[in-house]
Amino acid sequence: MSTLSKKLTFKEIIFIASMLFGMFFGAGNLIFPASMGQLAGSNMWQAAAGFLITGVGLPLLGVAALGISREESLLELSSRVGKRYGLFFTCALYLAIGPFLAIPRCSTVSFTVGVERILPAEMQTAALALFSAVFFAAVLFFSLRPGEILTWVGKVLNPLFLCLLGVLVIRAVLSPMGNIGEIPASGAYEQAAFFTGLLEGYNTMDVLAGLAFGIVVVDVIRSLGVKEPGEVAANTVKAGAFSALLMAVIYVLVTVVGAQSRGGFPAASNGGEALAQIAEYYFGGAGAVILAATVTVACLKTAVGLITSCGETFVKIFPGGPSYRVWAVSFCVLSFLVANLGLDAIIAFSMPVLMFLYPLAVVLILLTLCGRFFRDDRRVLRWTIGFTAAGAVFDFLRALPEGLRDVLHLETVIRAVSGVLPFSEQGFGWVCPALAGLLIGLGVHMVYSLRSRESTER
Repeated sequence: MSTLSKKLTFKEIIFIASMLFGMFFGAGNLIFPASMGQLAGSNMWQAAAGFLITGVGLPLLGVAALGISREESLLELSSRVGKRYGLFFTCALYLAIGPFLAIPRCSTVSFTVGVERILPAEMQTAALALFSAVFFAAVLFFSLRPGEILTWVGKVLNPLFLCLLGVLVIRAVLSPMGNIGEIPASGAYEQAAFFTGLLEGYNTMDVLAGLAFGIVVVDVIRSLGVKEPGEVAANTVKAGAFSALLMAVIYVLVTVVGAQSRGGFPAASNGGEALAQIAEYYFGGAGAVILAATVTVACLKTAVGLITSCGETFVKIFPGGPSYRVWAVSFCVLSFLVANLGLDAIIAFSMPVLMFLYPLAVVLILLTLCGRFFRDDRRVLRWTIGFTAAGAVFDFLRALPEGLRDVLHLETVIRAVSGVLPFSEQGFGWVCPALAGLLIGLGVHMVYSLRSRESTER
């Protein structure tokens, strides 16, 4: 059998699926479905359906897109639009899943699940500073000494985390605190549960992670002898099906447990606090301590991986710039500063950034998957991405905290644009501009294709 036609064995596909799951799923992925369940209540099934699209489906398409593209990294893929855009988008994406959002969230999730509940309110600011200092000191230690830490933590502590979660979920499902049908939905989940769930899936950042780390999965598949782009993508999807199934089951169960918990608790301010309440309710102090310890180590592993990945990426992007050690130290210090804003603040400021980056990532993925229909013409990419960016900027402004919008006097502009831009109220103001840009780009592509054909015939 030739290497081009090789197909992976079932065992190899399961191996890749396990690796893919480990890359995508961290402790942070639990806090958002738990919070969503509490707020969605009786509308949780609609919310979960939306969440699974952006939290499971799109990330896997991102990995498949990298496989089809034959590009070596996100920088090469996004540079199809243009070199400057590729540099901007790659840096923005890695900073988002790195020191500005995801890495600080690792520390604050650990603190919220573990330490916050046992301390009085007046001590929590100082405790967060101390906890995050120790946390990032450990992250820096392992990031500067890459070795077996990621391997044994991934093989031992992640399974332990999932086992503990499984015990908690099974106990909660068998002994529910309340009836989901009797839990009223609150906030945006009352009228638009599905669309709100779609936006909540942004918070997992897995579409961004899929573009950033998907090349690892693709390289593994290629190293096993699969070279043809279609087969690479097909094997990625096969492995992804198993990974997606496990992720989807966990997301749905955690959402159910979150919704049921409203029978015993009011809605928590964030999912980390909700998980801590649920663990303590069913297993007392011991359960809460075990959950906190396991989540902390899982977050530590994730933070080490992100620091390492971001540091290596920026060394490649700026070969004449700082060394890996300097990048790692800088990212840890910056992550420490952001972490001390607290989990609620990080989540609040994450949404505007994700409202801008996610549309760009989704459109890049879809254009890559469909590129053969327009021969990956850069004109189509530029028109579509350009119009998408315009809509995404509006969604970014609209998602800013209300106080900041008032300071910047944005309300008048937001109301005016919302009145003419479809789906903007649901947080998808970028969709129609993206479609308009696509149509213009395809039109330009067809014109140039016809001119080229006529020139050739002459």
